[in-house]
Amino acid sequence: MKPSHWLVIVAMSLITLSIWAWTNRPLEEPLWPDRVMGFAFSPYRGDQDPQKDIHPTPAQIDEDLALLAGKTYAVRTYTVEGVLGEVPRLAQKYGINVTLGAWISEDEAHNEEEIKRLVQIANANRRNIVRVMVGNETILHAQQDVKSLIKYIDRVRAKVGAPVSTAEPWHVWLKYPELVQHCDFIAVHMLPYWEGIEQEKAIDYIVGRMNELRAAYPKKNIIIGEVGWPSGGSTRIHAKAGVAEQATFLRRFLARASAEKYVYYVIEAFDQPWKSNSLERGVGSYWGVYNADREAKFPFHAPIVNIPQWYVLAGASLFAGMVTITLLFLDSHGLSHRGRIFLATTAYAVASFAVYVVYDYSQQYLSRSAMVIGIILGIGMIGVIVVLFAEAHEWAEAAWVQARRRAFQPPGQVEDAHLPWVSVHVPAYNEPPDMMIATLDALAHLDYPHFEVVVVDNNTKDPATWQPVRDHCAKLGARFRFFHEDPLAGFKAGALNYALRQTDPRAEVIAAIDSDYIVTPNWLRDLTPQFLKPEIAIVQAPQDYRDQHESLFKSMCYAEYRGFFYIGMVTRNERNAIIQHGTMTMVRRSTLEEVGGWAEWCITEDAELGLRVFERGYQAFYVPRSYGQGLMPDTFIDYKKQRFRWAYGAVRILRAHLGELLGWRPTSLTWGQRYHFLAGWMPWFADGLNLMFNLFALTWSAIMILHPESTDAPSLVFSVPPMILFVFKILKHIHLYYSNLKIKPHLSLGAAIAGLSLTHTISLAIIQGFGSGEKPFFRTPKRADGHQFFRALATASEEAFLMMALWVAAWGVKDRVGLDFLDTRVWITVLIVQSLPYLIAVIVAMISCLPASRQDSAEHLVADTTGPTPYLVPTLPESPEELAESGPAPLPVAASLGETLKAGG
Repeated sequence: MKPSHWLVIVAMSLITLSIWAWTNRPLEEPLWPDRVMGFAFSPYRGDQDPQKDIHPTPAQIDEDLALLAGKTYAVRTYTVEGVLGEVPRLAQKYGINVTLGAWISEDEAHNEEEIKRLVQIANANRRNIVRVMVGNETILHAQQDVKSLIKYIDRVRAKVGAPVSTAEPWHVWLKYPELVQHCDFIAVHMLPYWEGIEQEKAIDYIVGRMNELRAAYPKKNIIIGEVGWPSGGSTRIHAKAGVAEQATFLRRFLARASAEKYVYYVIEAFDQPWKSNSLERGVGSYWGVYNADREAKFPFHAPIVNIPQWYVLAGASLFAGMVTITLLFLDSHGLSHRGRIFLATTAYAVASFAVYVVYDYSQQYLSRSAMVIGIILGIGMIGVIVVLFAEAHEWAEAAWVQARRRAFQPPGQVEDAHLPWVSVHVPAYNEPPDMMIATLDALAHLDYPHFEVVVVDNNTKDPATWQPVRDHCAKLGARFRFFHEDPLAGFKAGALNYALRQTDPRAEVIAAIDSDYIVTPNWLRDLTPQFLKPEIAIVQAPQDYRDQHESLFKSMCYAEYRGFFYIGMVTRNERNAIIQHGTMTMVRRSTLEEVGGWAEWCITEDAELGLRVFERGYQAFYVPRSYGQGLMPDTFIDYKKQRFRWAYGAVRILRAHLGELLGWRPTSLTWGQRYHFLAGWMPWFADGLNLMFNLFALTWSAIMILHPESTDAPSLVFSVPPMILFVFKILKHIHLYYSNLKIKPHLSLGAAIAGLSLTHTISLAIIQGFGSGEKPFFRTPKRADGHQFFRALATASEEAFLMMALWVAAWGVKDRVGLDFLDTRVWITVLIVQSLPYLIAVIVAMISCLPASRQDSAEHLVADTTGPTPYLVPTLPESPEELAESGPAPLPVAASLGETLKAGG
């Protein structure tokens, strides 16, 4: 790499390291006291679960109490069931007092057993049982009504000597003063996280609520039965969960509690992994001061650091970023300084994000099912990252290059005798004769000394369609030869192979155009000199179209096509990796015969041929200048069929050439060519995965709707990346269309809309391409009748169904789960964003049925009556810049929709 590349890497490494250091700078907070007043105590280990009747042993409880000895004055329990009834006895030898709790639920039989055992244990351990709790948030969770709970409390008060109460949040105590009358003290839960209070205001919030209770019940002793903050889980309204947030909250609270003389119990001593499947929305596992391995989660006296081992993560980020940027900088010598900075920024940002995701996930308590889901989502995230890097690389190489290595240079004067003999092949099937006659007339006016035109019409049944073309070829002279074959297998590739067999022996170059293309007279003279270089086997000009002014739909399609031909193909040409397309293409005849002709098994025979040529070590050259214009699909369904064929064909090519592309089989492909073919198809493969993601999202959302209390939204680290990729691609599109094509914003928007409308079509093509046999060739009809409204809308019925399903899922999640948690809000946003391509497909389907103007553009077509038959010759622009200036007129996008509606369209 160049020294300037290393300079960028060093600079971005320092910036990345600085960001890690700044976000993890030490924060000074009040020191932890030598002893806290009390801990909520649930001694379950990581592999234990009371719901599965897996409990800690007395020895394990003893170990936990020994750990807390000297660190707390008391512990609070929640049930006396089973081994947990041993806590008071075991705590005595460590001098730890106990607030003994009984769990009250809807199960009356169970409640009776709890009350009976509670009384027995309380009376047997009077020395260290200082309080008794009957129920925990029983009223809050509607497990008992107030009258029933009071009966339980009164029964216990009559049988034990310790003060008796129950535990509820502050608002329950204020709402039910009759409950207060039957309690010896008030045990209030102060959990500002659950109320969505931001951490900076949480301590004052607690003090305020305590003052409210004191004012309401001035003669009642009030203790805080639970106070804490989770170290993990989703953000709830304004309350962010995290280790640093937990440490900051608790250290500040303990200092304030000492000043206010509060009696309190910190929830809780140890994390409870079993609660990950409980009703506490994934947060319940993370309230412990110690983790499940009994390690302190944060320092008690040292400054608080967000991620104590941040320097390890920073090192991993730097390593991953350096490896990534080194790969991205390979063979990128033409990148400008701005392009290198852009790629480096992307590489280090994504690397840091990926490292943080791995770290964050490693800190969670995961069940086996959660681990499997995490692995699947992680693989999906890797796919998103790979696609993002491919998009970023193309963005940089399209927008920020100093000079093109293989830029087209117009040839100097080449004597006619040195120009190669060319055979122009025109395959046709069931094409309108007037359209083909115009194509042939344009070929008749080629300014070129040595060429022939071979027209092959295969399988057209109606003589009224193909005979006028045959007769017109006869009028044009001996250079034009017409063949009608029925039957002829192989679709378009079969016709082209047939034409090759009929080609004049003198022909050195085979040129192919579609039957709707009107070429410029200088097409062959400008491009065939490239074949004087023996290494050149393919010369390709872009596809272009002349009917973009007919409708808003075609205007949008036209802008969408140009992104590939004037951005993607230009960057691919730098590494001799263009996609050959079957019109406006030329191929050396000897090479075509050497590789076996056109592949009749493949519905994208043009792209497949180009790859086979590259595998033999030959070169192709792309000229980003229009030399001919054809016709676009007239309807949305035909537009979709065309793109389905392209995407499906790409998968079939990948399957057939996978060994060559991955280097498993010997070939002359360069690594740059392999990269462009795989990276170029990657966005299409991502569309296929996107459909699978949407089906997963709908399934997950349905489970959330059916089980809102026990099913959380996917973690942010998995739901955010697809949205980032979506926004990244939109920004790339806007920037490149503006910087490279000079396209006006409304046309750029139209191109984006047209491209997004094909998302579902491409996804189906990719999935079917991997899972099924060969599909029949889809001919793209020219001059087809436009759809009426409901018929057009029916062409997007699948998209409409998926759009509605995602909207219903978003509404259902909002209605059943609510918007309190950030993960849920983001998930709803993801569902809506994922519905946009489907919505856009419906919109484009409706746009495609708007009335079209059946007239050719006077600005681009001039009458020529010097040939055998009057025809139209396009006056075509010579560069992308001129193309932008002469592109779709402002009318179709800027005004035609409104004017059409006014006109009753």
